[in-house]
Amino acid sequence: MGHPGICRYCGGKIRVVPAEQIYGKAAAERLNLQTEYIHQCQNCNARVGCHKGTKRPLGSVANETLRLKRMETHHVFDSFWRRKGMTRTQAYRWLAKKLDLPVKRTHIGGFEMDQCQMTIDLCNVEEEKEAV
Repeated sequence: MGHPGICRYCGGKIRVVPAEQIYGKAAAERLNLQTEYIHQCQNCNARVGCHKGTKRPLGSVANETLRLKRMETHHVFDSFWRRKGMTRTQAYRWLAKKLDLPVKRTHIGGFEMDQCQMTIDLCNVEEEKEAV
């Protein structure tokens, strides 16, 4: 995914800014983000982080609601595959198959609300199967 340029929410300009500019110096240090970057809309604050040590976005720019849903999805999904004894790669292959997506496009950082919820639901259904 390249630099998005224009915000999909408000049409504002997306800029690549140091994480410290968003989180503040102390928080960036605490979170070990001093050298990391964020793609951020200068108008509405929609944003997405970058791959560690790069300016390449982790996914698509998201507003606060979608960012929170993606965090929830990561929490559920990461807990799920670890409990199942899968590797991260195996887990994403499993998820790609369940969502009928190419593995290359199966990345929570690029998911919309519906894909996030489907991922959470899939994990919960699999957990319930084991409980029976």
